[in-house]
Amino acid sequence: MITEYITIAHDGQNEQTIKKSRFICTMKRVATEKEAQAFIEQIRKAESKANHHCFAYQIGDHNQVQRASDDGEPSGTAGVPMLNVLKQMGLQNVVAVTTRYFGGIKLGSGGLIRAYSHSVSQAAETIGIVRGHLQKTLKIKIAYPQLGTLNHYFDESPYSIEQTDYTDQVTVTAFIDFDQIDAVQHELIDLLNDQVTFTVGKAIFQETPIDPQTLHNKKDEN
Repeated sequence: MITEYITIAHDGQNEQTIKKSRFICTMKRVATEKEAQAFIEQIRKAESKANHHCFAYQIGDHNQVQRASDDGEPSGTAGVPMLNVLKQMGLQNVVAVTTRYFGGIKLGSGGLIRAYSHSVSQAAETIGIVRGHLQKTLKIKIAYPQLGTLNHYFDESPYSIEQTDYTDQVTVTAFIDFDQIDAVQHELIDLLNDQVTFTVGKAIFQETPIDPQTLHNKKDEN
């Protein structure tokens, strides 16, 4: 079971013009190869007058399904460079289709590789990138005098309080990483002298935006 993934924030599109050719990269989150293929056909129909519809996708918890197509461009100049960007950025369960309207000026193999690679990276950055963490909801019930101590704990931790409810006691709700839920509970038991009760919810993925530049930095380090 995976506990973390990186993907695009939502479906979207970005366009750029290079030497009069239009490169329109459309990206979509998908769960299956069937969904990816259906999306590619949808783009083909919507942009039926375009010269090329090159695509790449990787799907699965471990990116076990990977496909790429040059769709008539010189071999190795479009689909594989697009797939390489998905790999380098670590984007999971994503399909990218770059539609090209030829502008009359040939780019050469190197120019095409750069154009198709850049189409994907630019689209991903324009759309936005998120990291999903598998987390559990932790409800923490304490007495009122302990609230200051608990708030300080969360101020110093990587987690934040999502909700605070005030009744006869205080109930604080936070999302905690799946593999840290036991450790956090033990820390709070020690911190609050065992004067605390917990309710643990089911595991769900929470997504937070990340800076695409960190992905480029990670790629450069490898």
